[in-house]
Amino acid sequence: MAKQEAQGVYSIGAVARMLDIPTSTLRGWEERYGVITPIRSQGAQRLYSRDQVEQLRFIKVQIESGNSAADAHRVLSQRLADGSMRTELVAPQGDRPVLVLIAERDEYAADLEEYFLRTEGYDVCVAVDSTRARLLFQERSPDVVLIDLLLSAGEGFHLCAEFAAKAPGAVLAVASIDVPEQALGAGAAAFLLKPIEPLKLVSTVRDLLGTSALVRQPRRVEVAR
Repeated sequence: MAKQEAQGVYSIGAVARMLDIPTSTLRGWEERYGVITPIRSQGAQRLYSRDQVEQLRFIKVQIESGNSAADAHRVLSQRLADGSMRTELVAPQGDRPVLVLIAERDEYAADLEEYFLRTEGYDVCVAVDSTRARLLFQERSPDVVLIDLLLSAGEGFHLCAEFAAKAPGAVLAVASIDVPEQALGAGAAAFLLKPIEPLKLVSTVRDLLGTSALVRQPRRVEVAR
């Protein structure tokens, strides 16, 4: 597995919201079966990669199809061994364009991020300082906010906490320094380390929006007893 694919991206709370699976169930599966094991930050927070979110979605579908949690994890192990697991992406859907607010200190990076998101059909607005970001957040009510944590001399951390409190699960934190624990602690649903691969960016935004094939199963499941 490539390093970028294996990186922890999502907090356990974000994964629970995305897949509608209780955090207690996610912990229970990890402890009981050990097939999907997120990395741990220095502060012991669970960080799930996108591949692991795909695997959890597979487990959920298997259980909802009548299999036990043990059988679902056994099938997953086999698929991981033979390399048959694949990530399926879908385009944004809905009556209006999905709006992504980019709060980015690097104008060049902002241009690239805007280009790739617009190419995928998203509407995008850009702020290069915290004042403008707050104004756009209030005026436009974006569906997802991408925040550079080093925006305005580190003001991005405060923005992250502020926006996450108003829109839980909708904040994607990015930075050129590897600070996933601080990002998730501030309320971000996901963290990406720069430089960001275009596919990784689009995939993460889709997951947070619930427009990925990873997050389309509506029913809640519990740990099989």
